[in-house]
Formats: sequence, C-alpha cells, structure tokens
Amino acid sequence: MEVLRDIPVDLALAKLLKQMRLRENSSYIEKIAGELLDIARPIARPKAVYKVGYIENKNEDSLDIAGVRFKSRLLRVNLDKVARVFPYIATCGTELEELAIPDGDFMRSYCLDVIKETALRSAISYLEGHLKRSYALGQVSRMNPGSLPSWPITQQKELFSLFGNVEELIGVKLTESYLMIPVKSVSGIFFPTEVKFESCQLCSREVCAERRAPYNPDLAKKYRPDIK
Repeated sequence: MEVLRDIPVDLALAKLLKQMRLRENSSYIEKIAGELLDIARPIARPKAVYKVGYIENKNEDSLDIAGVRFKSRLLRVNLDKVARVFPYIATCGTELEELAIPDGDFMRSYCLDVIKETALRSAISYLEGHLKRSYALGQVSRMNPGSLPSWPITQQKELFSLFGNVEELIGVKLTESYLMIPVKSVSGIFFPTEVKFESCQLCSREVCAERRAPYNPDLAKKYRPDIK
C-alpha cells in the first residue's frame, strides 16, 4: 500500500473560470474566483492511496481481490483476463473541505466546489501516471462502485476494507450510507486493458458534468445482461 501526498494541482484563474461553465464572466465573478484561489493554492493537498491486489476465486458474478469478495457481474467480466489490479481512493483533501463559505453565498460555494473537483481530478490523473510509471503499465481503465447499478455503491465497504483506517491515511471517511467525506473523493479500481473502458460508455444519462466518455449504445447492448 502506498500513499501519494505531494500531488501538483493547477489552480489557474483562467482555467477555473472555464471549468465553471458560466454563460458569461464578469469582474464580480473573477474577483470571487481570484480571492478563493488565493486562499486555496497554499493549502490544497489532494491525496491518494492505492495498493496492488491480485485476483482469485473468479465465479460467474464475483471475484476476490486481495482476499476480499466483490460481487459484480460487470466487474467480473471486465477483469476476466486480468490477474493484477490497483484498488485506490483519491480525494481533494480535508484542507479544501474545511474552508467555510457563508450560508447563501451560492457563487462562492460553486466556485469552491469547482476548485475541489480540480484538485480531485489532479489526484486521479497523478495516480494513473504513477501507476503506469511504477508498474510498466500501458493503457489502463478504471471502475468505481456506484457508477453503475451492476457494481452498487454498497461495495464501497469492501473496497475501503482493503486499506484499513482510510481516514487516518488520507482523511477520507465512509458514511453509513456509503458516501465519502470529503464529498470530492472517489474510490475504485484501476486495471490494465487493451480496450479502454469507462462506465460512462454504458450510461445514457444526457446531462452529467462528470461524464468521461460518450454513451456507446452498441457497447451498452453488448453489456446489457451485465449492467441491469
């Protein structure tokens, strides 16, 4: 198991304003964004923890990773020819999560939310690059519990169990409803693959700010028995 803490994050004003996807910018919005960035840059500490896990006991709709049983037909199908995977948890960090915004200040809240999302994406991207460099991996894909019904969010509990005290390691706490705090955190499994896979390819929801790949109806049809 390894914890990644010194993760660079680009918090440039122009980039932030673009990611906010506003119809038009104004000096007021730029002022708010600039003030928040001045606070966020010195304290932003995105983090990630991962471990190497080996797959055993593959059944029709389940498998074991590092001795922990995961139940998902889709996960089982995607890892059919894979022996080694990389479970992970990444977060924007408690430092940004603890920044206080006055109640009712929706623009500052939204701006801070985008800053946290930028930090989280930096953590995921850095982790992916680290895995490729450290383990001589080519193309990798990732799956996240809760992104599709076939790998339910309740499996967060099993994934977190692989790491012990995650809150102590990187500050992420799993709630009784299987959500994570800080909210801008993500858990999942990276795995080597010849064909790039994203859960988004099987999701037909049109409006989604987190979409990483377009919906692929042909691929969804192929996987249909596995994603119901």
